[in-house]
Amino acid sequence: MSMKYRAAMSLLVASISFPVFAEGDLTTRPQALPDLVLGNEQSDYAMSQKSYEMETGKAYSLKIISSGLKEYAIQAPDFFTSIFLRKVEAGDMEIKAMTLTELEFEEESEAEIFFVPIKPGTFEFYAEGLENKGMVGEFKVK
Repeated sequence: MSMKYRAAMSLLVASISFPVFAEGDLTTRPQALPDLVLGNEQSDYAMSQKSYEMETGKAYSLKIISSGLKEYAIQAPDFFTSIFLRKVEAGDMEIKAMTLTELEFEEESEAEIFFVPIKPGTFEFYAEGLENKGMVGEFKVK
């Protein structure tokens, strides 16, 4: 065996034997974020939360509740492509999909998304067409 080959094999074995550390533990229950309530008695355009803070590699759930005062179409294009979507629960359904485009509420209802952020950054979310009414927020992922 050549000296170069032995050196390369030693490096390979050494790199495999070091443990890998991850911050998140996906075997635990997801951390529930504060509910996002759309519309209230004071304003059809109210949003109960404007900012959420999370960490990559940790499991979260977010319940989105529509007051039914308007149609609300929640979008977060950059965020939705920066998460691992585990499932969406709405009514008596559990939906498993690769990604989300929009969550549209036509009447009073709720949906809960279960996900893991995989990319750090600040990502905007909004109710489509109602941004100028203040229905905009952000997801901050460390």
